[in-house]
Amino acid sequence: MKLNSGLENMEKPGKRSIVFVVAAGENGVIGCTDSSGKAGMPWRMASDLKRFRKLTMGKPLIMGRKTHEAIGRALPGRDNIVVTRNRAFKAEGVLVASSLEAALILANKKAHERNAGEIAVIGGGEVFSALLDRAQRIYLSRIHALPRGNTHLFTIDPAQWREKWREKHEPGPGDDTSVSFIVLDRIGPTP
Repeated sequence: MKLNSGLENMEKPGKRSIVFVVAAGENGVIGCTDSSGKAGMPWRMASDLKRFRKLTMGKPLIMGRKTHEAIGRALPGRDNIVVTRNRAFKAEGVLVASSLEAALILANKKAHERNAGEIAVIGGGEVFSALLDRAQRIYLSRIHALPRGNTHLFTIDPAQWREKWREKHEPGPGDDTSVSFIVLDRIGPTP
């Protein structure tokens, strides 16, 4: 199965646009935390991971500390910027920012160095909510399941977001269920 990212035949957003790359169940769940406090994904979706890699390769990524810890490592070929208030936090291959504003400044610098047109925000829930007003595009993978979890997707207001593209994929090898890849663009300028 050829995996389409949703980028084909679409105009690219302006230079250094803030985009969200997020997967969510039909019930809005984007993550779960176990009893020890470790964050994770409530599904196995190899096709979504391939799309995620294609959408984020060569770009600066902004994520919260728990999202980074759930991934377990720095993602190669991308600038991994972790936002945390923990001044002692260090991880190999990661740039640390003490605030979202500092993360955005660093991400813009890295995007300029890489000649990347997008800064990808990849989670978690608090980071998405805090940057929602600045995002120009959402690359949404709608997982066709109702997983359990305690982190939920922000509300996508149809008055602010227009669906640009959608493609449904049946489960492939390594997928728990089917998924629809969706691209949403902001209607009008960001505030």
